[in-house]
Amino acid sequence: MVSREESARRTDRALASDNYAGAHPEVLAAVAEANTGHVGAYGADPVTAEAVSTVRGHFGDGVEVAFVVNGTGANMVGLQLLVRPWDCVICADTAHIAVDECGAPERFLGVKLVDVTTPDGRLTPDDVRRACSGRLDEHQVQPRVVSIAQATELGTVYTPEEVSAIAATTHDLGLYLHMDGARLANAAASLGVGLAEASTACGVDVLSLGGTKNGAVLAEAVVVALPGGAEYLRFARKQAMQLVSKMRFVSAQFQALLADGLWLRNAGHANAMAARLHDAVRDVPGLTVSRPRQANAVFARVPGDAVAPLQAVTPFYEWDSATHEVRWMCSWDTTEEDIDTFAAAVREIVPRHARGGRALSPG
Repeated sequence: MVSREESARRTDRALASDNYAGAHPEVLAAVAEANTGHVGAYGADPVTAEAVSTVRGHFGDGVEVAFVVNGTGANMVGLQLLVRPWDCVICADTAHIAVDECGAPERFLGVKLVDVTTPDGRLTPDDVRRACSGRLDEHQVQPRVVSIAQATELGTVYTPEEVSAIAATTHDLGLYLHMDGARLANAAASLGVGLAEASTACGVDVLSLGGTKNGAVLAEAVVVALPGGAEYLRFARKQAMQLVSKMRFVSAQFQALLADGLWLRNAGHANAMAARLHDAVRDVPGLTVSRPRQANAVFARVPGDAVAPLQAVTPFYEWDSATHEVRWMCSWDTTEEDIDTFAAAVREIVPRHARGGRALSPG
């Protein structure tokens, strides 16, 4: 079995995470172009001003923007604007803030996460209502924020109508809606809509806008659409240790991604590679596609004995070791050759390990 540590030391191309991919050449070129002369620090520079204007071009002139360097930081800064110490954040039990942020919300924000079990990583309005049963009871934490991910950690995507329905319920209950948009670009590309149409235009109050998984190096942003909600944004960013002194190099990456559609080309390509892989392996005997393929990830269950041989071909994560569910994540630089080579290995290895090692014939 290939561990995360072993996989991280490998240098071949991987389907483990879109974080494994390097930076897009246009992003690196933008950083190099910004590396000229002296400019103001901490975002007081023309590159940052231009990038903020570009972000507003996508999300509206009324939004406030703060660039940060990682997704956990973006989530902490955004949520910090909305919560009080006795509050809770409602999220799916697979949410990044609940599973992969090492207790950062609990420690740094001092709030409880109420994680809701979902079949596909997506919350529903009914989920939100049920999670609000303890409102106004002084013995219980108070629901304050609903946090959803777009796309979700299970590769699924909320339609604009679904986001709008959650937003309506959330706001009717007097709560705020936060979106973890680390893969918002992939979700928007999958839906065929703009970034805002998959998020803030549907009622999202605070958005964590991802850049790193879309071809950047260290580039995330907090986009505040809530009127008056950004009053303390700059203080929250500083206290969360996300204020970069040489901000122009973060800002330049967003300018490169958002100014002329690079975000969409990158996300659309990653999604297309996932679709290519899904179509190539979905009928392989012994393999079951376990989640809808809606963005740039393919989830499948394979025989346990097939996991290590497949990881020897291409590094990836075993999502659930109990059920041998695996995740294959495509990136902006995944090639058709990468997919075809790995799909051929799946077609050769998985049937051999199915049903106790006896190969299965199709059908």
